[in-house]
Amino acid sequence: MRVFHGTVTALCCVVVVLGVFPLSLDAQLDPSFYRDTCPRVHSIVREVVRNVSKKDPRILASLIRLHFHDCFVQGCDASVLLNNTATIVSEQQALPNNNSLRGLDVVNDIKTAVENACPGVVSCADILTLASEISSVLGGGPDWKVPLGRRDSLTANRTLANENLPAPFFNLTLLKAAFAKQGLDTTDLVALSGAHTFGRAHCSFILDRLYNFSGTGRPDPTLDTTYLQQLRSQCPQGGPNNLVNFDPTTPDRIDKAYYSNLLVKKGLLQSDQELFSTPGADTIPIVTRFNSDQKVFFDAFEASMIKMGNIRVLTGKQGEIRKHCNFVNKKSVEIDTVVSEESSAEGLVSSF
Repeated sequence: MRVFHGTVTALCCVVVVLGVFPLSLDAQLDPSFYRDTCPRVHSIVREVVRNVSKKDPRILASLIRLHFHDCFVQGCDASVLLNNTATIVSEQQALPNNNSLRGLDVVNDIKTAVENACPGVVSCADILTLASEISSVLGGGPDWKVPLGRRDSLTANRTLANENLPAPFFNLTLLKAAFAKQGLDTTDLVALSGAHTFGRAHCSFILDRLYNFSGTGRPDPTLDTTYLQQLRSQCPQGGPNNLVNFDPTTPDRIDKAYYSNLLVKKGLLQSDQELFSTPGADTIPIVTRFNSDQKVFFDAFEASMIKMGNIRVLTGKQGEIRKHCNFVNKKSVEIDTVVSEESSAEGLVSSF
């Protein structure tokens, strides 16, 4: 489920420092968090997502990707939803996100519906997390009880968005490092990558694989030759930046076909095929296991999605419940402005 449809840049290899663990170990998330304050929140989110998916089945993969791009930056805090303002440098214009994120309008529609039922109660971070689980179910994948109680950030971090989101041309070493930085292990990497069993990618992500892999002037040798010709017909050199199905067999369903494709050299992105084609990789037996039993994959996907959804969450009195997902609340803006003015008076550089 790594970076899906956008321009991306290479990241530096990450070292996980002992004692710095990104998961919020003290977070008090609970699937029944809104039982008394907004008991219909799950059904409200489901209704909006289901209605949109009838006309746009691709939105299910896009919402899961949006959740991933949120959690991998400064935690699952809805920072990716914030627009540019005088004090916010939006993550939406980071290289992995620019002109590629989808579903922002859907999240806003969900927020409006939830606010109508339970004003000022449900965070945008929880809405995005719920929308991801519901997208899995509507796409034929597993369901799970979503731990809830996140609050929304007051900041965004475009620099971290550029640095933390793994690229489609990453080798396995870089992929593992990017996931390890978030407290996610090798099984999480393989399981979450299974979200590429549905959705689309732009041709710009794979052109080098098709025509000039690693500057050799030749295609990626890990690509099946028949699949290579199929992709070249969809993505001609100098042609339009078309969309290509991640899975050529069941493009709109979550199933184990992603892993079946890797076994026959039909992973769309280099970062997909790396999981199976890297010699001696410890990801190979995991791919094989998920391919042999879809339930095993679903169980792992469920566990890894819950684990990812707990990365550096804000709870309690941290952050806020945004009234609009694209902007921090007015009171918070006023506080930020005062802090910024005080910092300037002291000769400090604003983090914005």
